[in-house]
Amino acid sequence: MPQFRTTEKLSAHMRTIRKTDTKPELAVRRLVHAMGYRYRLHRRDLPGTPDLVFAGRRKVLFVHGCFWHRHDCSLGRKHPSVNPSYWQPKLKRNAARDTENVQRLTELGWSALVLWECELADRDALAQRIKTFLSASI
Repeated sequence: MPQFRTTEKLSAHMRTIRKTDTKPELAVRRLVHAMGYRYRLHRRDLPGTPDLVFAGRRKVLFVHGCFWHRHDCSLGRKHPSVNPSYWQPKLKRNAARDTENVQRLTELGWSALVLWECELADRDALAQRIKTFLSASI
């Protein structure tokens, strides 16, 4: 991550970070579509607004960035150097909210699969994992 000397530069950088249609999400969408599955995007009526929704199967996919959602990999273990008193609690809340959203989806009869940014490099393994998840009975 680039170093920022002013809060204005940091704020400008933060505005460029997207909530939807991220590169990892687009990569997963292309892969799933190429596998022949069709889906809906970002259904707001479901907890956590899942990235991909397979309504007929009652299954959802979340594509999480390792840093923002606190994955247990090297990128997820990085700590913000600027204003850590703000960012560390925020990142912990993100992870707690993710867990709560998956639990709420399960209670509503949905199955959820979380895909991490660092897992997207091995396309064949990713495709197999998605296929196994989507073809399994509820």
